[in-house]
Amino acid sequence: MAANHDDELNQLREQRRIALQNQLEQQAAQQADAEVQAQEHQRLSESLDAAMKRLLTPEARSRLATISLATPERSHSIKQSIVQLHQQGKLSSIMTDVQLKQLLTTQSKSRRTASIRRI
Repeated sequence: MAANHDDELNQLREQRRIALQNQLEQQAAQQADAEVQAQEHQRLSESLDAAMKRLLTPEARSRLATISLATPERSHSIKQSIVQLHQQGKLSSIMTDVQLKQLLTTQSKSRRTASIRRI
């Protein structure tokens, strides 16, 4: 009878050990995936920054850096738009601050078109 309980206890311990091992393996795989994604994001960010150094004047880069501080997502989409414009051949020379302002106004959600109705 005691041997039967010992066998059950050993079986439960073995099941628990296997479950913990599987859990640790899953966590390690998730962590590795997260690291790969972080490295890919870092590489993409660095390549965009390098492209901005080639495609923008210092004043335009400063403006884009200010936007990045406020809304990083918008800054990222603007950088991608600038790279696309360059790849399409629509941006032949270095983009100035004035040109960047024009691009920003075309991409911004216009607040002037909103109308307010009083009830």
